[in-house]
Amino acid sequence: QAAGRAMIAQGNGRIISLSSQAGFVALPTESVYCMTKAAIVHLTKCLAIEWGQHGITVNAVAPTFISTPGTEPALADPEFRADVLERIAGLHRVGVPMDVAGAVVF
Repeated sequence: QAAGRAMIAQGNGRIISLSSQAGFVALPTESVYCMTKAAIVHLTKCLAIEWGQHGITVNAVAPTFISTPGTEPALADPEFRADVLERIAGLHRVGVPMDVAGAVVF
């Protein structure tokens, strides 16, 4: 809200939220994660409508599985990694942070 007020005062701004594809699907045993990511998507839509009239662009990036220090333990499991590559990752590879960076720094 504070950032929004400052951007409204200056007449423009850019907000990029990071969500996940999990915000658009239901995953077994991941209800809380999916719920929070869906909330980010919906908040982004609401703020885009509310603040867009003031010259503020609000977008969200929702990648699938990205290789980070936090995901590496899960990806170290060969069975889990194979499932990600076959069923979850659209390009059949695990994403890297630079894949997301390009979408954010458009």
